[in-house]
Amino acid sequence: MSKNDIIIFDTTLRDGEQALKASLTVKEKLQIAFALERLGVDVMEVGFPVSSSGDFESVQTIAKNIKNSRVCALSRAVDKDIDVAAEALKVAEAFRIHTFIATSALHVEAKLRKNFDDVVDMAIHAVKRARQYTDDVEFSCEDAGRTGVDNICRIVEAAINAGATTVNIPDTVGYCLPSQYGSIIADVINRVPNIDKAIISVHCHNDLGMATANSLTAVENGARQIECTINGIGERAGNTALEEVVMAIKTRQDLFKGLDTRINTKEIHRVSQMVSQLCNMPIQPNKAIVGTNAFAHSSGIHQDGMVKNKNTYEIMSPETIGLKKEKLNLTARSGRAAVKNHMEDMGYKENDYDLDKLYDAFLHLADKKGQVFDYDLEALAFIDMQQGDEDRLQLDVITSQIISGLPASAFVQVELDGERIGQVSQGGNGPVDATFNAILKITKLDLQILNYNLTAKGEGAEALGQVDIVVEHQGRRFHGVGLATDIVESSARALIHAINAIYRSQKVADLKSQK
Repeated sequence: MSKNDIIIFDTTLRDGEQALKASLTVKEKLQIAFALERLGVDVMEVGFPVSSSGDFESVQTIAKNIKNSRVCALSRAVDKDIDVAAEALKVAEAFRIHTFIATSALHVEAKLRKNFDDVVDMAIHAVKRARQYTDDVEFSCEDAGRTGVDNICRIVEAAINAGATTVNIPDTVGYCLPSQYGSIIADVINRVPNIDKAIISVHCHNDLGMATANSLTAVENGARQIECTINGIGERAGNTALEEVVMAIKTRQDLFKGLDTRINTKEIHRVSQMVSQLCNMPIQPNKAIVGTNAFAHSSGIHQDGMVKNKNTYEIMSPETIGLKKEKLNLTARSGRAAVKNHMEDMGYKENDYDLDKLYDAFLHLADKKGQVFDYDLEALAFIDMQQGDEDRLQLDVITSQIISGLPASAFVQVELDGERIGQVSQGGNGPVDATFNAILKITKLDLQILNYNLTAKGEGAEALGQVDIVVEHQGRRFHGVGLATDIVESSARALIHAINAIYRSQKVADLKSQK
């Protein structure tokens, strides 16, 4: 890569995923990884393999399948962490090991209970061990934003001498202001004698709302890798948002003087929506670049200016991030080719979804709504992405009833392992509660519903209702999502989706116990 290339290091599947209410499945992580690959990220950090067998499996699966982005895994500066990361990654054609240790006085003394000399020795040892597996090793000074610059320079120089090819100067707790952070990066460049042998990376958190500003200021001062996540998801207030730094660099070429990324910006909107959906992390309407209001103009003065010249109030066009106007020409009479064509227009490729399943769901919805919009079709595709291929539990029939002054009741019929079972439930707090009670009586699962969220997908009275729930079973949390024109049905589908995730986790546990 040239000195004018800004490397985009995406950590959605590591830093972003670890902050979710419920963990993603391996299938969901792989779907996001494929989307990041199409987006054009240079490096994707996809997990912390030593943390769990599930994380190891997902890192290995992604490393095996991703070809056009460098796959990376995180490790502490500990031999076992590094060895396990290498074992998970070795199926890849090329990979990166990212090892880190805390460097601020607070972390070194209170958390590690060591002195800084010990930390430097551990960093050198970790980098050298990682280099036994790959020539692409990244070293991070955790909490660099609160580390004295003398110590940063000392440990960076040592890490590069040990073989680190990328050195990361993270603002781990989002403490720095842009001028301060830019000064740290400039000092590292000016004071570390071997800095030309490594790329300076930055990883900023958004606790004070400075993540994007700090990352861009770091680039202005010589950093050439930005670590970020889709929609800015991550620990606490989140990370630097990929879409923000990429579009800032693209839009303000007058300031960044030829610096660029290899991100295909027309994929941004689609990947943003996918991550929001799969991670159960709604995007705030006024979120920069990808929020629903990002390209909306309400003020009369703004609207008048937009009519005369879009550049008056729009510094980038919606099309640059892949946002297209919704089309309305799908009905129950539309064929499979029309559905496929609409998906292609929205940027989806055939292997992104199952056309047979999508078309069946489309016909079912078209019979109810009459007219189907692109956003309806996209919502159906997202739900299909989250369904398992071998779901044990399938919804067959559902009816519910509520009469003023009387307890709600529901009848649910499902197929469980191919057997059709019906159950009546009475006495819920409403039709949704009664429906949930009926399903739980059938499955006999002991679970607690921690979170229930209903959102409208689309506009008007005929909008699809999407229900997202988080349930807890035996100490683990599972996410379920359901979509239907009827709220009770979408709620039932969300619970069934979560239960199938529980069944799959039990199957995995059983297989592991047999080994």
